[in-house]
Amino acid sequence: MKPVASVPSLTLCVFGITTGEFVIAGILPDIAADLTVSIPAAGLLVTAYAIGMIVGGPVLTALTARFPRKPLILVLLGITIAGNLASALAPAYGVLFAARVVTALVTSTFFANAIVIAVSAAAPGKQASTVSRLVFGMNLSMILGAPIGTYIGGGYGWRSTFLAIAACCVLGFLLVLRLVPDVRGTAAPEPPAGSSVAAELRVFRCGDVRVAIAVTAVANAGLLMVFTFFAPLVTEVAGFAGEAVAGLLLVYGLGAAAGNFVGGRLADRSPKWSQLGLLGALAAALVLMWAVGGSAAATAIMVFVLGALGFSVIPGMQARVLSAAAAAPTLAMAVNASAYQLAAALAAWLGGRVIDGGLGLRAVYLVGAAVTVAGILVSAYAWHGERGRAAVEPAGAARS
Repeated sequence: MKPVASVPSLTLCVFGITTGEFVIAGILPDIAADLTVSIPAAGLLVTAYAIGMIVGGPVLTALTARFPRKPLILVLLGITIAGNLASALAPAYGVLFAARVVTALVTSTFFANAIVIAVSAAAPGKQASTVSRLVFGMNLSMILGAPIGTYIGGGYGWRSTFLAIAACCVLGFLLVLRLVPDVRGTAAPEPPAGSSVAAELRVFRCGDVRVAIAVTAVANAGLLMVFTFFAPLVTEVAGFAGEAVAGLLLVYGLGAAAGNFVGGRLADRSPKWSQLGLLGALAAALVLMWAVGGSAAATAIMVFVLGALGFSVIPGMQARVLSAAAAAPTLAMAVNASAYQLAAALAAWLGGRVIDGGLGLRAVYLVGAAVTVAGILVSAYAWHGERGRAAVEPAGAARS
């Protein structure tokens, strides 16, 4: 079996897993109504998933660093399938919350190992494009997965959405079992015998790694706050019918795909100024969304813009982490994913406090813009510190 066949199989798995993460934004009101909880309480399901990834990402990735990769991802997929089935059958809010945590525990570790397998199957010089094909599964989950899941939830109930996600992951499991090779003996060998959790964790002694991950956590929180409450924002503020949410998620996903591509090219050319400039544009767009949020037509346009700007900054952030953590990139990427989920958890909590505090749904846009400005400041600090170290190192080399 040709190794290249493994990449579409893994892409399908990424599509299914991330659809389970993003689709909550489209079925939030349905879950709240069915389980008789408030919209902010339902929004905490995003926090539940984030908690699972925050805890599971670094811990599980480090603990399983020496496990054979194919058997490991099959086990992780099995847990994902079980978690989505439990979500579909949850009789109460607490059970659904717990099911989302368990499902998320394995997500970061699956992604980290899937990237290693995908790179091992790539032809020489094609590693980056191979990884981009894998990441495209995430884009597809926003372009197709979240809208389709929202449509299924609207027509057949939100539980059917999780059943469909579980079915997608079952198909991915079977394809991985049949098509994905074991990476031992390939370009991505199993970790050396001397590796350990402590050795993996040493990468976080590097200040650049810690700051790069902090940028991910802070800079993404503003947009994630808006995305968590996407359905009520576009229906209760902009006046769209509930049936339009799926279509608007499709618009958001198209913007995200375009932004991901453009942002990667900009980051290659000028990583510093592209990141700062795009974050500044995102903050401005969130303020503009607050100003025009009552207009359905303007909201439809701005949904695309927010998706594009929000995802345009991600490639540069990932590249910074990979560059700073060359000694343990798999664990660093898992922790970076956990940082993104930490942002999601805090965003869902803060957005709920804004709504419950009497400021109203529309104020979520302004608070999201303020958080994004904080992300700009952290990012500027990171670049300033890096420039300072770059100036010191040549001077030290000259003295030596």
